[in-house]
Amino acid sequence: MTITAAGNKKEVADGLTVAQLIIDEKVETPEYVTVTINDEFVESGTFESTVLKDGDVVEFLYFMGGGQ
Repeated sequence: MTITAAGNKKEVADGLTVAQLIIDEKVETPEYVTVTINDEFVESGTFESTVLKDGDVVEFLYFMGGGQ
């Protein structure tokens, strides 16, 4: 199946989970990443059970704080 991950189209195996995609994509500091699928936020506690579907668009987001 084809998905778009971090702006890049790629072929992946059926049944791929968000957790495995994070590993496959070598996401830096995965414990701090926020994931969206088709512009919908995915709860971090469900990464292991969230299975991607053909055509999904996945983005990895990092929220940064700072300033005064």
